[in-house]
Amino acid sequence: MNRNQYILIGPFSEVLTMEGTPLKGALHDSDLKVICDAGILLDGATIKAIGNFEVLQHEAKELSATILSIDNDMVLTPGWIDVHTHIAFAGTRARDFGMRNAGSSYLEIAESGGGIWSTVKDTRDASEEELVFLILKRANSLIKQGITTIEVKSGYGLSVEEELKILRAIRRAGTICKATLVPTCLAAHTLPKDYVGTHTEYLDMIARELFPILKAEGLTNRIDAFIEKSAFSKAQIEPYFMRAKEMGFDITVHADQFSTSGSEVAIAFGARSADHLECSGEREIRQLAASDVVSVALPGASLGIGCAFTPARQLLDAGASLAIASDWNPGSAPMGQLMTQASILATFEKLTNAEVFAGLTCRAGAALGMEDRGVLAPGYRADFAIYRTAHIEEITYLQGQMIPEEVWIGGERVLD
Repeated sequence: MNRNQYILIGPFSEVLTMEGTPLKGALHDSDLKVICDAGILLDGATIKAIGNFEVLQHEAKELSATILSIDNDMVLTPGWIDVHTHIAFAGTRARDFGMRNAGSSYLEIAESGGGIWSTVKDTRDASEEELVFLILKRANSLIKQGITTIEVKSGYGLSVEEELKILRAIRRAGTICKATLVPTCLAAHTLPKDYVGTHTEYLDMIARELFPILKAEGLTNRIDAFIEKSAFSKAQIEPYFMRAKEMGFDITVHADQFSTSGSEVAIAFGARSADHLECSGEREIRQLAASDVVSVALPGASLGIGCAFTPARQLLDAGASLAIASDWNPGSAPMGQLMTQASILATFEKLTNAEVFAGLTCRAGAALGMEDRGVLAPGYRADFAIYRTAHIEEITYLQGQMIPEEVWIGGERVLD
């Protein structure tokens, strides 16, 4: 297909545009902008127009556009954005899952050879080529769910050499994958067992030795850290983030999963997002709502380890911005089914469809600092999904059971 040609697709029973959706606060379903009997006119990789299909047909003829007619009931949505994944890993943690459900503690699992260190060992043993294959395999399964932008973290290398291997694999996968892969450095995931030194010394080493290479090779512009009793403290992370900010990196934080203080650090450093937040209380919720930090709920982790969900309802009612992500990882969130997780979160936290869709589109884009996607409107990227149904609400109602008929990324049909 000539990527420079104009393409008109339609008519759709409904088009969910997300145009004009506020980036913060609670939403009612009446806030959703849905256009009926509509079409989408593409100009290469971007959207030229959205509107009534008959009207767009006249414009399409003037442009000598290709017209792709739809005969059945179909709806059009923006491509979903998954802002938090750990899909760059090797190995499995199936044994951990069984032990955890049988009552074993995190420490007991780790002492038996499981836990995050087992994934670190498996990922270190994998070659860069093997990691590229695994990343692509998982990313392609997300594309089939209508996900067109995927954040991908390192963090299972925990040394300069191994973190570079993972981030280079993410970059290589990104040159092949149809979805946009957004790399994030999570070298501050936990203190590696084989590091001889303190938490502070490890972080200082990573900042001194790894950060300059990340910049020189353009491997990522995002630095993440796990602020938790089992990982790194607020005091230990602050100099690390200070160095990252001085070098021009964006910040994101694994925050408030089992104890608080991470969201406070995220706010202090102007992070793009604070992710997890299952343990956030009224104070943290109030502070997040008063900030520009996007709160990211990870329902897959709650389902995986059996803990409370992120207080999404309270965050939205307080005025916060909420995105929803899969947290796909081998340990606590192996499901990798974003819409299923978002729909379950909506049931328990009483989220409207508008809040769920915003959390997977425009608000998710804001969490990545990517305002060119997550909305179907002129000038935005032509990333979208087409579902065989007459009504948008069927997508959340079926809790991930409904998958797209087609997925388009950058104006190109990548799944049909």
